[in-house]
Amino acid sequence: MNDELNQVMKVRREKLGLLQEKGIEPFAYRYERTHETSQARDLFQSEEDAGTLDENGIGSVVRAAGRLKSFRGHGKTAFGHLEDGTGTIQVYFRKDALGEEVFQTITDLVDLGDWIGVEGPLFRTRTGEITVRASEWQFLAKSLRPLPYGKSEEDPETGERIVHSGFSDIEARYRQRYADLAVHPEVRDVFRARSRMVTAVREFMDGENFLEVETPALQPLYGGATARPFVTKHNALDRTMYLRIADELYLKRLIVGGFDRVYEIAKDFRNEGLSRFHNPEFTMLEFYQAFADYHDMMDQVERLIVHVADRVLGSRTGFYQGQEISFETPFKRIRLVDSLADALGADPMEMEEAELKDRARKLKIPELDGAGRGKLLDKLFEALVQEELRQPTFVLDHPKELSPLAKGHRKYEALTERFELFVVGQEVANAFSELNDPMDQRRRFEEQSGLMARGDDEAHQVDEDYIRALEYGLPPTGGVGMGLDRLAMLLTDQASIRDVILFPVLRTEE
Repeated sequence: MNDELNQVMKVRREKLGLLQEKGIEPFAYRYERTHETSQARDLFQSEEDAGTLDENGIGSVVRAAGRLKSFRGHGKTAFGHLEDGTGTIQVYFRKDALGEEVFQTITDLVDLGDWIGVEGPLFRTRTGEITVRASEWQFLAKSLRPLPYGKSEEDPETGERIVHSGFSDIEARYRQRYADLAVHPEVRDVFRARSRMVTAVREFMDGENFLEVETPALQPLYGGATARPFVTKHNALDRTMYLRIADELYLKRLIVGGFDRVYEIAKDFRNEGLSRFHNPEFTMLEFYQAFADYHDMMDQVERLIVHVADRVLGSRTGFYQGQEISFETPFKRIRLVDSLADALGADPMEMEEAELKDRARKLKIPELDGAGRGKLLDKLFEALVQEELRQPTFVLDHPKELSPLAKGHRKYEALTERFELFVVGQEVANAFSELNDPMDQRRRFEEQSGLMARGDDEAHQVDEDYIRALEYGLPPTGGVGMGLDRLAMLLTDQASIRDVILFPVLRTEE
């Protein structure tokens, strides 16, 4: 903490003491608000339009509450701007209306960032701004640490008050999201949009007769994806446990149990690095449908994304970092092997593992130790093809080595019925015709165990209970996993996943 900040906080604590000496409670229990700031402005506008203001242009009395965002004194009067979750409204304080002692308290002991409540009639100032003329006011919470506000000025064209941020350190904004939200209304808008997105996802899934369920986040075995888990211990059971990396295996157990359509919106955890598109804790939508295959799932994903875009954007066209993205259907479809063959100049299914690894090394692809054919193909695809997939594109028919939970392809022995959806070069969804042959599933798990023995710490474990569930009979099933954080990035035009997660994982603060 620097000396200047220390001094400011010292002064604010002194003001807190003076308030308490005056018998003024600086931290209220409640406040009976009658109108949000936006409602107050709309109320005055409607009264003005209807011609129901009194002869002096005065409207109804309101009680509003919010954080003081600006304040300026003019001798016997003062103006401030009060902000709540819906916007701002100007407040006008007059010494002759409030009394000298109350007015002096306002001018001497109120700071920017304080939460206050005001009561008074609405009117429009000479400059045209709708304002509350305070007849009463109350402290709701004293701000002891100054928020990083910047300069405040009035827009000469619209008359609106603009506050320029004084909080430009992006990592500090992530660490102190509470302060980021307090001084950046546009950041609050991003998370409102994310909330609308999740609501729209549920609306779509419920409308398609999927049942929302909950599955364990703490699991005795991790599975459903190829990823490194977070490891913990259950002390009472003296047992190693894992935070889930996916919901898949439990959701498919429910299909075995007789639920035809299930979905879950859940937090998953993968013990991986940080990047613009990766956070170790993230939100997934997974849904599974009996009697369906990956073609049906493509149709579902298209309709889901169109539904969500309509609700969040009001359009099927959006912009991401300056690039126009069209969510009109049908989305483009390409085959993974064909696209990778074009990039490599050779059929990847005919190439030896050593040759694949040599190509990967020449491309300076990291983390190749222990990588088998599947991971090498995946890394080569990511390096050579993925970034070019800017518009929504389904990539179909992955090699078996890449897809231990996907059903074998009906036409191509070495491939599976799987697709991934890519937009702006990033995977947004992953789906299979689900493998429902328990004997084939055991073989696939055992192949993954071999990769784990070679040093691939993201390989899939053998899950005996899941195989037992399959032995009871899993009907033909299509399943999808969709990253909601990445979808939120697309729909709100945010460059980093940290911009759509309220409290992202960060490195230790120095």
